[in-house]
Amino acid sequence: MTQKRIIVLTGAGVSAESGISTFRDSGGLWEKFDVSEVATPQAWAKNQALVLEFYNQRRKQLYEVEPNKAHYALVALEEKYDVHIITQNIDDLHERAGSKNVMHLHGELKKVRSSVDENLVYDLDGWELKKGETCEKGSQLRPHIVWFGEAVPMIPFAAELCATADIFLIIGTSLNVYPAAGLVAYRPPRCMVYLIDPADVAISHIPGIKIIRQKAGKGTSDLVKELLNNA
Repeated sequence: MTQKRIIVLTGAGVSAESGISTFRDSGGLWEKFDVSEVATPQAWAKNQALVLEFYNQRRKQLYEVEPNKAHYALVALEEKYDVHIITQNIDDLHERAGSKNVMHLHGELKKVRSSVDENLVYDLDGWELKKGETCEKGSQLRPHIVWFGEAVPMIPFAAELCATADIFLIIGTSLNVYPAAGLVAYRPPRCMVYLIDPADVAISHIPGIKIIRQKAGKGTSDLVKELLNNA
């Protein structure tokens, strides 16, 4: 029997319980940093040292945390389902937990790329990217992150994947960040949709959605048990 396909769209709420600082919540990173100074192409052109330091600190933190219950629950789901995760997160906690199919929409914190050729992407050894470290073409390496104002190259591939869903899970995301928030619109008409988030997320445009007002860890664990029992 062919396994049903579950598409999972994850956001910052999934990693928050591991200790990863969120960006948009109260006390989040965008309250501490001006996004225009650290996460735009203009910021990179203006002050590479500041941008590098911002992401070095994010990367250093990532090495100090571990996957949580939500990450491991999604791995368990692979026992009976064909699971594909589309994440807005730039950490590698899904992979470290053991998820096999993970697509990163906004880049990956542990990777860097050429500032003149976006196809030249490298794994970074350690947490620190320094000024003066260059790609094979001689240009400064930059974080492999999709900054505000840049295109999201993985969106077309993510949309195609969403169109194959039997079940669609949305976990730990405000659905305020586009184009990622629009991916749910590509699901098939009869696809069941679940939302796990404690906040009052704007979801009136998603008919028939089942809402679980829990943090990612408990909400995902409970839902995965239910889905595995029903498989």
